[in-house]
Amino acid sequence: MFENNKENVKLVFKNMPLYKIHKMADASHRAAMAAGMQGKFWEYHDKLFAAKKLSNDLLDSTAKELGLDLDKFKKDMNSNTVRQLIRKDLTDAQKAGVTGTPSVFINGRALTQRSVQGFQSLIDEELAQSKEGK
Repeated sequence: MFENNKENVKLVFKNMPLYKIHKMADASHRAAMAAGMQGKFWEYHDKLFAAKKLSNDLLDSTAKELGLDLDKFKKDMNSNTVRQLIRKDLTDAQKAGVTGTPSVFINGRALTQRSVQGFQSLIDEELAQSKEGK
């Protein structure tokens, strides 16, 4: 889907740790953000989502596997900067009416039809509206 829309689509990830449901939510989100500060957010994210069980050991071993500077990783993971970014994402999600994950929005419109065709249809609608508005 992204291949067909390279010129028009930008993927933005927002954090929404489910603290009440998942005991590793906070640490996992902070770890992914810390990896992102070293340019490895998506690689780290993908490895966490592929894992069968999250643990603090896995967070560290994933950072090592990706060749991250471990001292910087741990410092960033526990920094106020990372915590503030996650809090802002949570506030943004609340304002947007997000109640669960994953949630997908295209130009602020919630995607309800979760198929390749559904994505493309909403992208096409938004592109048409933006051309009409020019």
